[in-house]
Amino acid sequence: MHSNTKIDIVQLIDGSPIGTFQWTVLILCGICMVLDGFDVQAMGYVAPALLQEWGLDKASLGPVFGAGLFGLLLGSLIFSVLSDKIGRRPVLIAATLFFGVCMLITPLSRTLQQLMIIRFITGLGLGAIMPNAMALCGEFSPQRRRIFIMMLISCGFTVGAMLGGLIAALLIPAFGWQSVFYLGGALPLLLGMTMLRYLPESIQFQVLTSADPARMAPLLRRLLPDRQIPTHAQFVIREAKTGGAPVIELFRGGRSRGTLTLWAMSFMNLLALYFLANWLPTIAKEVGLSLEQAVLVGATLQLGGTVGTLAMGWLIDRAGFKRILLPCFIVAACSIALIGHSVASLALLFAVVFIAGFTVVGGQPAINAMAASYYPTSLRTTGVGWCLGIGRIGSVIGPVLGGELIRLHWSQSILFQAFALPSVAIVLILIYGAVTARHTATVSAPG
Repeated sequence: MHSNTKIDIVQLIDGSPIGTFQWTVLILCGICMVLDGFDVQAMGYVAPALLQEWGLDKASLGPVFGAGLFGLLLGSLIFSVLSDKIGRRPVLIAATLFFGVCMLITPLSRTLQQLMIIRFITGLGLGAIMPNAMALCGEFSPQRRRIFIMMLISCGFTVGAMLGGLIAALLIPAFGWQSVFYLGGALPLLLGMTMLRYLPESIQFQVLTSADPARMAPLLRRLLPDRQIPTHAQFVIREAKTGGAPVIELFRGGRSRGTLTLWAMSFMNLLALYFLANWLPTIAKEVGLSLEQAVLVGATLQLGGTVGTLAMGWLIDRAGFKRILLPCFIVAACSIALIGHSVASLALLFAVVFIAGFTVVGGQPAINAMAASYYPTSLRTTGVGWCLGIGRIGSVIGPVLGGELIRLHWSQSILFQAFALPSVAIVLILIYGAVTARHTATVSAPG
């Protein structure tokens, strides 16, 4: 090939099989998401033991849950924009090392105020993980498998949250609640050091930021070893770099309606999701379950989410977002409302919680994947990060509101019926305000 050869990066990736190098990227990002899910949900799993050890009323943990989620919110908003400026790789690695250190510090807390502060700071790092991991994986994946791969990576979050429950049920009785945070801190530090060695930067991002082609060529050869890549080839993507503030760009180019729709869906779903994730173990223990059973109820929610994410990723690739998400959130509303009526039967409770996890927890990666598909490369991390960030306003409100309603002695049946309403709202949003299939298809094309 001549040295002036232009190579369309996106077209090249789309036309090639997924190789070992890509699997390395996907696996590292997937493990990062597992640890993200483990650490985000850790507070919910240790809550019953912490309350017992510190002699606190369960409603007093509402602000602690809210502080961690508020940190997640700010981390998503701030670091997603930063990564569209300096790259996915440095932000993802720095955030992983940062939240690992914070998790190790968490057991040093001696008061609720100290716990609130450290959970807020930890949340800042955790908030950067999902937008960057999803963007990086999407940009290394061929179009034909992109939605499924991004949802598969997102599934790492629910797997981590689920494993957190199982591990917490084993660790807490033997070593105390502090052990959950020690494990949740050591593993990200090991992963961060591994990513420093093996995780590459997105090639699409490098092209958009006019990186040196001579530096990109070796990376592309590792990505596609069967292709001939000239040393001095010119790399291009079919996408104009956006100008101005990235957040403002989310509302330009006909994206306003889609952006607001995605934000509303994420807000409503995360409001319900984080109420369930944070309060289910505590409420389950309050109605007479053992500590181990209560923790396993929370793990069942995440197990349902893991199965739901995998199933919906496969289905959405074939039928589209709206056709799958509309019935998904109808079932979500019904299952959440039924939780408060299911506590008399342990088997029924686990079944209903599993279905709620399948639809609510499993539905969130679909919303995230929709956002990642909707925005171009130059806005992808900002788009996903702000969708999550606005959604996490709901994740902050959900646990805190739940704590206040518990403090007001709302019955379990009314409490869960109230938190079924956000899923009803999503159904209405999907019917009346969905991101159009035409526009999604246009902008989801890589580059």
